[in-house]
Amino acid sequence: MATVIIGAGIIGTSTAYYLSQSQTPPSSIHLIESSPQLFASASGYAAGFLARDWFTPASALLGRLSFDLHKQLAKEHNGYERWGYSRSTATSLAETIGGGEDQDWLGEGASRAKAAKRIAENDDSRPVWLAPRHGKPDIIDRGDGTAQVDPFELCCFLLSECKSRGVRLHQPAKATSLTRDLSGAPSCVHVKDTNTSEEYVIPCTRLILAAGAWTSQVFKDLFPTSTLQIPVSSLAGHSLLLRSPHWPPPSSDIIPPTVDSKDHGGNQSVDSPKFRPPCHALFTSDPVASYSPELFTRLPSGHIYIAGLNGPYPLPSLPTERVIDPKAIEILKGTAERLLGKAEFEIEREALCWRPVTGRGVPIVGPAKNKKGEGEQGVWVAAGHGPWGISMSLGTGWVVAEMVEGRETAIDVNRLQL
Repeated sequence: MATVIIGAGIIGTSTAYYLSQSQTPPSSIHLIESSPQLFASASGYAAGFLARDWFTPASALLGRLSFDLHKQLAKEHNGYERWGYSRSTATSLAETIGGGEDQDWLGEGASRAKAAKRIAENDDSRPVWLAPRHGKPDIIDRGDGTAQVDPFELCCFLLSECKSRGVRLHQPAKATSLTRDLSGAPSCVHVKDTNTSEEYVIPCTRLILAAGAWTSQVFKDLFPTSTLQIPVSSLAGHSLLLRSPHWPPPSSDIIPPTVDSKDHGGNQSVDSPKFRPPCHALFTSDPVASYSPELFTRLPSGHIYIAGLNGPYPLPSLPTERVIDPKAIEILKGTAERLLGKAEFEIEREALCWRPVTGRGVPIVGPAKNKKGEGEQGVWVAAGHGPWGISMSLGTGWVVAEMVEGRETAIDVNRLQL
């Protein structure tokens, strides 16, 4: 049974990764990606912040499953070195933090720290790169339920593993139409190579739509007469990738891990390598620019990522057609100067990406059918993760693989279906 996954971002590659290590022959799995540049939107340009318990009840189980899978994957494949997996101390400099009930903090331009359940008292976990004039942040999570990855490197690892198993990547290519059998299920997907204009057909009995912010348009293109709506829209956000002379700190300032950072057998844990400084996530507010900045440190690359400035930038046909707004970049630079200090950083990358969002604030994970059972047979949707696409990626891939193969899912995701 051939499977076609449209979208080779973090959700699509995670699905192919877990599907290819189960009952499905890897050579029968096809990833179709329209962008000439891999991971050119949120999959490659997101923050890479992971959380275990920052989610509303509808997506809480998916968040926990995915967080645990991130940790497991890093342990099995040296994720610390390969994609920068690390525990991260989550902190807040914001004036007020909510109690985890606000589902639409992203749409309101607020901080994702509003999703945290509780805040601990201050301690010595102050980021070394934070300008001295700023006080001690509040601690949201000391790293037991928060972590950090480089999303681009994680995507590269997942895709490389898929290809080594025999999964086929079609890129840049576009699924132009779908042929169905007498029962209405997919029988083949018509594809066009956008480099050569060559058109060909991929046999397909199972179709997964994981095209991020473009998922709704892909569905309309393939099912033009369908009455089903895929309520996924886009939210654009700018970001900067920085370097600071204060991050990572000199080796003499790095404290060896304590007993708490070891596993139950007393061995050094995967997310706390010896002599490794702690990563930080800093959530705050910028009264000058009136938005909620988010800063994340990464290892071993030594980068500091700053974002949080979202805007109504239209979704292009391809993510490579982005046009970065210089005004947004100047605002981010100003925030960086206030938080890190002037002349205390250099900019390595300016970026703009589009996150797939839903009106409910939770992703869509399930068959392309509504609650009445109306929809498209043999089609599944995995999109709309908002700012949590990287965090929920592995859990989503795991669950969708189970669904496609007709197995019982590890967790209940009924509340995430259409």
